[in-house]
Amino acid sequence: MIVLKASQDKVLSALQAVSGIVERRHTLPILANVLIRKQGSQVELTTSDLEIQVRTTVEFDGDEGNFSSTVGARKLIDILRSMPSDQTVSLSSNASKMTLQGGKSRFTLQTLPADDFPLVQEAADFGPAFSVPQKTLKHLINQVHFAMAVHDIRYYLNGILFVAEGKSLTLVATDGHRLALAQAELETDIPKQEVILPRKTVLELMRLLKDGGKDGSDDQPIEMRFAGNQAKFSFSGMEFVTKLVEGKFPDYNRVIPKNHKFRVTLGRAPLLSSLQRAAILTSEKFKAVRLSFEPGLLSIASSNAEQEEAKEEIEIDYGGDLIETGFNVTYLMDALQNMGQDMVSIDLNDSASSALITIPEQSGFKYVVMPMRI
Repeated sequence: MIVLKASQDKVLSALQAVSGIVERRHTLPILANVLIRKQGSQVELTTSDLEIQVRTTVEFDGDEGNFSSTVGARKLIDILRSMPSDQTVSLSSNASKMTLQGGKSRFTLQTLPADDFPLVQEAADFGPAFSVPQKTLKHLINQVHFAMAVHDIRYYLNGILFVAEGKSLTLVATDGHRLALAQAELETDIPKQEVILPRKTVLELMRLLKDGGKDGSDDQPIEMRFAGNQAKFSFSGMEFVTKLVEGKFPDYNRVIPKNHKFRVTLGRAPLLSSLQRAAILTSEKFKAVRLSFEPGLLSIASSNAEQEEAKEEIEIDYGGDLIETGFNVTYLMDALQNMGQDMVSIDLNDSASSALITIPEQSGFKYVVMPMRI
């Protein structure tokens, strides 16, 4: 039976859309597979890692009738990538094998039964659905994702806090050393929600969400629904179900410093370039740079265990007191690299207090970074 027949790029695109969560090595071998279900010309592709499930439905040519099986997702993708994009390929089934053909190439792959594939048990009581432009959500995630913790024992930090209320949507991420907050105003009211999306879910949404294209023509909304410990997202022919992180996220409003004495506004690109050069001579372990703010001048200095030193100077519009403070240079660069604006503002109180980085005339973004002792 010919399960599907189409151009290489169409088949590859559908498989790549669902295969981002697939691990090459897993305790359950079947989780390395993609579940293929065919009903007439509709082919449904599903992957799972027991906590996240991604599904897409695509129309392909092929034989009439129904079919279901699972086959290695990464192998299928690797084979398709090696073929010309305009070549017609077909996937056919025979006994416990599946055969991928294209031109004079033929690959026979082992399958595992569809009934053995462990689908995520979806919650029975998802709340009301609401929609957000894909471009908006992707932009917010891009502004905060880098501040998520990685494998922190405080498991609630290994993800993003998602807060929706009224016309406001806020995303917050922190690893305990820095905090990023991004906020957007929407056109319609959203039911009150406050959930923590896991790190892997956040990174997969970043990969899958469309940014609207230059003319905004591709900006279909993403529909969201939340249950007690699950979220469901539907967009661009995809359905994405994920577990939520349980736990209490820190009170981010208390972390964001207020009433700073001094503010410096300067070009984002020159600051980023200076930090990147200074970072070359920081120590591998601490990645520390010293920032000295004095009237008219910002000095950036770094050194390492080999007693090598770097010093950068930037002219700034500043008339306050001398402030010398230290930061992890990676934390500063992460924020600047994920902002597209020309100018940034840095608010400071003294050498021992956190710095607040914002975007002039845009109140929706805040980035807090703790100082380092140097």
